[in-house]
Amino acid sequence: MPFRLTNAPAEKELYAKLDKCEFWLDEVVFQGHVVSTEGVKVDPSKIQAVVEWRPPKSPTEVRSFLGLAGYYRRFVKGFSIIASPLTKLLKKEVKFIWDDKCQESFETLKSLLTQASILTLPIEGKKYVVYNDASHNGLGCVLMQEGKVISYASQKLKLHELNYPTHDLELAALVFALKIRQHYLYGVKCHIFTDHKSLKYLDTQKEINLRQHRWLELIKNYDCMIDYHPGNRISHAEEDGQAVLRSLHGDIM
Repeated sequence: MPFRLTNAPAEKELYAKLDKCEFWLDEVVFQGHVVSTEGVKVDPSKIQAVVEWRPPKSPTEVRSFLGLAGYYRRFVKGFSIIASPLTKLLKKEVKFIWDDKCQESFETLKSLLTQASILTLPIEGKKYVVYNDASHNGLGCVLMQEGKVISYASQKLKLHELNYPTHDLELAALVFALKIRQHYLYGVKCHIFTDHKSLKYLDTQKEINLRQHRWLELIKNYDCMIDYHPGNRISHAEEDGQAVLRSLHGDIM
């Protein structure tokens, strides 16, 4: 029998005090999250600290805010893109100036965290679906199962990625999705959707550069099917998945 939470006490000879135990609960608070049969959501008591946070006055205060807010980043569509005006203030060569963009980013993050939707829990044996996209602002992906969102992820472009051609940028988004969600996707079947049509024919491309070759070798480690899916042809169940991808094309979202 594999070592898991349910058999850990017996395996390690740990004993629970009966008056400290609770059974048949509809939901449980665990490490800043509320876990229920519906899924996982942000613990309102923890988010209150973020809501009451005053505008930072130094890079140290910005880092503290992003550390707390970032703990719940998987609940926020395009977190890295939205937070980019704040993360710029953490660079040593950047003078600390709290401008309108910083204030907007700060308020947007606080607002989105209070409105964060419930994320579904993954079901073993069910196929995963991934939507990914890229823009000159960043990379983003949404992990879903049976039309429900499991998690969001985004990443601002690194300096060397800013010069990538469109094809490489879209391929980078696909690789980003596989890497950041490898604990879900490795060893299982998954269906990846991209709005860049040429990615569907990766295996048939004859001329590729070294970077593309390296990425293709990584993709081959996954049991994934890649399909083209234009953004203007989405079903109601897929709208949440596409929303974060569309947000990549704005200045902040």
